[in-house]
Amino acid sequence: MGLSKTQRKQRIRRRIRKVSFGTPERPRLSVYRSNKEIYAQVIDDISGKTLVAASSRDKGLIDAKGTKSEIAQEVGKVLAQKAAKAGIEKVAFDRGGNLYHGRVKSLAEGAREGGLKF
Repeated sequence: MGLSKTQRKQRIRRRIRKVSFGTPERPRLSVYRSNKEIYAQVIDDISGKTLVAASSRDKGLIDAKGTKSEIAQEVGKVLAQKAAKAGIEKVAFDRGGNLYHGRVKSLAEGAREGGLKF
């Protein structure tokens, strides 16, 4: 019998993490997508610290109207602004086992619009 959906996602996630490793010069942009919300954080894996984080639960975005993809794009823009203030320009994108499609893609495009390079 094949793998369950969660096992398959975990396997993909481990495969991505082999290549995507956050350094102080190029931290990792990690995305977590639940059914309702989307969360993103920029992580330095060497020190094990989150440098910048943004989510659809943040104060400025909690009242945002629109589709989940439109809100995800706004989260990407907010994350890019916070990263710019922290002096972060380049990141390694970690889609967290999700397909690069829909909300994950919208978040990435929003982050690129905000000035992040990956």
